[in-house]
Amino acid sequence: MSTVPASATTEPADAATAATDESTLDDVAQLGLWPAIKSLNYIFWIVGGMEMIERLAYYGVRAVTPLYFKRPISEGALGVGTAALGGLFFTWAAAQSIVPIFTGGLSDRYGYKRTIAISTVLKISGYLVMAFFHSYPGFFAGAMLLATGTAVFKPGIQGTLVKATSRQNSSMAWGIFYQTVNIGGWIGPLIALSVREHVGWSTIFFVNAGFICCNFLLLLTYKEPDIEARLERRKKVLSGEVKESSLAVESLREFKKPVLLSYLLIFSVWWFMFPMLWDVLPAFVDDWVDTGVLVRTLFGHDGTRSSVFHFLLGMNEEGTLISAEGIVNLNSGMIMLTCFLFAAISAKMRATTSMLAGTVLVTMALTIYGLTNLAWFGVLAMGIFSIGEMLASPKFSEFLGNIAPADKKAMWLGFSQFPIAIGWMAEGFVGPKVYAAFADKDTLAREMLIERGLPANQVTHHALPIGEAFHKLVEHTGESPQALTRALYESHAIGTVWWVFAAVGVVSAVLIYMYGRWIQRLAAARRG
Repeated sequence: MSTVPASATTEPADAATAATDESTLDDVAQLGLWPAIKSLNYIFWIVGGMEMIERLAYYGVRAVTPLYFKRPISEGALGVGTAALGGLFFTWAAAQSIVPIFTGGLSDRYGYKRTIAISTVLKISGYLVMAFFHSYPGFFAGAMLLATGTAVFKPGIQGTLVKATSRQNSSMAWGIFYQTVNIGGWIGPLIALSVREHVGWSTIFFVNAGFICCNFLLLLTYKEPDIEARLERRKKVLSGEVKESSLAVESLREFKKPVLLSYLLIFSVWWFMFPMLWDVLPAFVDDWVDTGVLVRTLFGHDGTRSSVFHFLLGMNEEGTLISAEGIVNLNSGMIMLTCFLFAAISAKMRATTSMLAGTVLVTMALTIYGLTNLAWFGVLAMGIFSIGEMLASPKFSEFLGNIAPADKKAMWLGFSQFPIAIGWMAEGFVGPKVYAAFADKDTLAREMLIERGLPANQVTHHALPIGEAFHKLVEHTGESPQALTRALYESHAIGTVWWVFAAVGVVSAVLIYMYGRWIQRLAAARRG
């Protein structure tokens, strides 16, 4: 569907009533591809750079966390198993997603630059705790610091983005912003993979702490948009000329607005489905996907010794396999290269139409993962997922930023973390546990070891550490890893993990469609 012409909308004179003014419910005609890019100012590129660095470090840890948990202690990992991820991801999601609901308003009142600086210190502390305390409690404490830092960081960055752009270039702005995010998201896991293979796990955390320090340099060039108006308002508040209500009361009043609250509840369902790519797919690829097929197709039976391809594709040292991080990283790589094109496509649609189309594609990708573990189908699913993400995810924030009151941009964008909190907390707790129940290779290998005659007391976690069971199965049976993997996959309903979340995707698509129709009727009624 095409956007509503710009002439059909007018910006409200009173910013405080913008959230309820009918014009904010309409889409505004967007500039074309190149005019929109040219219209973006230097502040936009500064916050894009800060977000890119922050995501580089974040995904450098987040992408390897499932492997860090499931790999054995003998390899320098934690060796606590994928089931332990449930509690971590649940709490991580809670801290990272609930805190911005409150810190967004603080950013609006006391300044974006100040909160960005505080968040940077918190994130550096988180990575250092992970590095110095090699244990589950140590990693957990570091993750909580990292989550809190991210929660403080997001509203200030996104609030700046909204104030530094306009309704005419917002689609391209959010698309390119998402693209810069994924530059960091693409590079981070590749650096982490190289570091863990050549140096060790703990060094990953030191490296990412160093990357985050770079944001202090960018802060030196950052100038907060509309800072004069904010400082003038603060002066009036301090002098008693302007009465300022309690931030908690003000936040609750905004949060309860039907257009906002229903939107957030719908995307809570969406966020229950979406994070599977990062929380479960690395373990799925590591356990069940023979990525050697991809290497043999691209480079021949002997693979490649090229260090360039080793790094770009996230390959093992022998150049015969693509790691789980490398497969997941195809998502960030595709977004990094093409998101501005899909931003131009989504600019021609209503926001809810673009989000609906993207959700349908993401659901299709999850369905493919449920159907097969064949490597090239996995690549196809990753491509479909990435296109769906580019159509849906940037539009989610853009839509919310556009309809927010002018003086509450960071607050409303802080509210955008509410569905992430609900959905990601639920998925973070349920996803790894569903995987552990239906698809964890270590668990299934223990069952097969007993079936093949190994005494049960030799298969306990005490006798056989987590992460070692499949190696023991290969040794005990004398069969090849490929044959045993195929036997385990074919004798169990591994795809159940993906079917569960594909069903959630269908529900999300229906809800987004209904919301879009309601918004159109509401906007038409207010105009008429």
